[in-house]
Amino acid sequence: MRIGIMGLGRIGSFHTQTLSGLDAVDSLVVTDPVTAATASAVERFGATAVDSPEAVLAAGVDGVVIAAATDAHPGLILAAVKAGIPVFCEKPVARDVEESVEVLRAVEGSGVEVHIGYNRRFDAGCVAARRAVLSGELGDLHTVRSTTLDPAPPPPAYVAVSGGIFRDCSVHDFDIVRWVTGHEVVEVFATGGNRGVEYIREAGDVDTASALLTFDDGTIGVISNSRHNARGYDVRLELHGMKDSIAVGLEDKLPLRSVEPGVTFPAGTPHTFFMDRFAAAYRAELTAFTEVVAGTRSSPCTVADALEASWIAEACTLSLREHRPVRIDEVRK
Repeated sequence: MRIGIMGLGRIGSFHTQTLSGLDAVDSLVVTDPVTAATASAVERFGATAVDSPEAVLAAGVDGVVIAAATDAHPGLILAAVKAGIPVFCEKPVARDVEESVEVLRAVEGSGVEVHIGYNRRFDAGCVAARRAVLSGELGDLHTVRSTTLDPAPPPPAYVAVSGGIFRDCSVHDFDIVRWVTGHEVVEVFATGGNRGVEYIREAGDVDTASALLTFDDGTIGVISNSRHNARGYDVRLELHGMKDSIAVGLEDKLPLRSVEPGVTFPAGTPHTFFMDRFAAAYRAELTAFTEVVAGTRSSPCTVADALEASWIAEACTLSLREHRPVRIDEVRK
């Protein structure tokens, strides 16, 4: 199949490399405002470079991958859907939740598949955790813990337009706990603080945050996030049930140091970058998208799915600001 790629920044270039190695993909058509980026894709992967997203859609592609700036996501999604071309788009769907709702309304009933990039759904550990929940081997869940700790904060320009830690970072945790448990969050209580760089505070954001989630079946979720984890990139998930407890990310590259006498775990070099931690998940995610393009499966993460995670982020943002519990129904539009 022929896949178009719109946007060749860090994640777009990574996706281009991944797609070039998939057996199902015969050719790539790429575009980016930075001509050096398209020239590199041509040289490294034999891609065809065109000068605009419109040209990508007109190049006979079977599917498109959108890795452009967030502001461009809604327009590019809708253009591809209008052309009848299946879409993979990196999260978020749009800059704000209101525009995401507009995109959802526009694509519903179109018959065109839209796959939003929440890559943790394709992480082997998360897949195994979901299987354990669905099989009943854990019994009824009572607690879920999801952690995302970045090794260093993003630059000031990124923070200024990120929408805040809950919308930018925690949203990955919100999506994966929904997906793994199969239940919806009904209420949140969030808190946060700043112990590091001043520019995050100046942007009205926090660099460390936690949220307590209440699910519709009574399960309690604990979300922990920080922009400052000097030991590395730490992403973990724990599920505690009445019969058993399991963990995702509890392996030798875990960026955590034990001080227990005689304990050598973890013994590996810590993860330092999200592309390292989730390289296999990204490959599985794009392989799934080729199956969506081929018509052998439906979207594994729809715009509606992405919007549910966004509602939780909105509720946490409001909770942090007003120092109170917030029900999801209060923010849902």
